[in-house]
Amino acid sequence: MTAHASGASRARPYEPGILLRGWRSPWLRFAIRRLSRLVASVWVLVSVSFFMIHLIPGDPVRQALGKYASTQLVNRQRAALGLDDPLPTQYARYIVDLVHGDFGRSIITQRPVAGEMAERLPATLQIALLAFVVIVLISVPVGVFVAALTRGGRRGRLELGFASTSVLLAAIPDFLLAVGLVYVFSVRLQWFPIAGRTDAASYVLPIISLSLGSAAILVRIVRVETLSVLGEDFIRTARAKRLPARSIYLRHALPNALTATLTFGGLLLTGLVAGTVLVENVFAWPGLGTVIVSSIQSHDYPVVQAVVLIYGLMVLAVNLLVDVLLAVIDPRSTIKGS
Repeated sequence: MTAHASGASRARPYEPGILLRGWRSPWLRFAIRRLSRLVASVWVLVSVSFFMIHLIPGDPVRQALGKYASTQLVNRQRAALGLDDPLPTQYARYIVDLVHGDFGRSIITQRPVAGEMAERLPATLQIALLAFVVIVLISVPVGVFVAALTRGGRRGRLELGFASTSVLLAAIPDFLLAVGLVYVFSVRLQWFPIAGRTDAASYVLPIISLSLGSAAILVRIVRVETLSVLGEDFIRTARAKRLPARSIYLRHALPNALTATLTFGGLLLTGLVAGTVLVENVFAWPGLGTVIVSSIQSHDYPVVQAVVLIYGLMVLAVNLLVDVLLAVIDPRSTIKGS
């Protein structure tokens, strides 16, 4: 008996399949697939931001310094930026510098670009994230509420008014909406500051400009997805069990409707990141949007490179976050090959 027990406690014989079981995990395959896509996307983004300056016609340094700048100054600046080196050398140095957090120096101000990006990035992230929170807080409850009132073709007038209003709000461009808000609430009524980032009141109009159109789009998506879920068999079963309406909508309908909503919400957030460029310039918001416009006008291409790269990285980060959240909400998505 003792011999049997000691034999049972010994290590099991080697089985080649044991090492492969971990690789068969859908979560591990999901992580490898997403990380490989992220690495490839980052490499493409870095390459595009690098070659962008070389695809511009003419000498970028001459354009930045102006036609009256001396040849010695232009040559000295080109040497400082490393533009006289062979293209493969410049590309390798660019990647190495990025790994170390070095975005180069501004042609105009001679300041490190990384320092300016660190100063401006928080302002852009603030209004983008706050606008996204406002969009979600408005769209999800309103969409579910309207779906509950109009399911089964009921309240046709409410459905018509909801559809007309949401389409109208979604059709207004962010730039035009921002200008209109400034004229009405800042110039005429003087309720909010015209420009700048001073106090809590200065956030109101930029966030409304960014969130109103996207909220009008997302609320329609939430309503459609909620109506689709309300027609499923498990909802009918829940109704047959006479579950409270609050339980049906919050515990059964809403989680199932959030999958598609989250997907479109991620797309809207990436659009918000890009939309900050126009809104920031209307409100003179001290973010990346105002920097990229002024840098394009002054031909300060190292700054333009850095801003394009940061915007691209933010979009990739949002897409990765949405993929992870979708996998958590619906684990079946982790086994898909796409």
